Amino acid sequence: MSNGALPQPDPAVEAQRVVLLIEDDEAVRRSLQMLLHWRGYDVRSFAGAAPVLEGNMMDDADVLIADYRLPDGDGISVLRALRRADWKGKAILITAFPSPTLAEAARAAGFDAVLEKPLRQHELIRVLAG
Repeated sequence: MSNGALPQPDPAVEAQRVVLLIEDDEAVRRSLQMLLHWRGYDVRSFAGAAPVLEGNMMDDADVLIADYRLPDGDGISVLRALRRADWKGKAILITAFPSPTLAEAARAAGFDAVLEKPLRQHELIRVLAG
């Protein structure tokens, strides 16, 4: 879509996919949660890493969207811990502090994409659909 408009949700593709969203900025977290919910995802959102790492949150999760800088860690450490626990879902790192070094570290940890804040909704949806 060349005009930047978001494609319409495809309930057959996106319904029932569970997304774990870890973002400490409440406004960003709520905005992403609403966008993803509207697109048909079951979103479970958290302000930090601890609830995800301490619980059994990943058992039914298909996707992890994690901020890089969190009050109790960072998104790369979260994914490393999940991969050690044999979680195989899609992972997206979001950051307001992009750099080639961070992108390299994220990909080495198993992230499928690194997206820069402020997020462009169409880029997030494209990565989720891919």
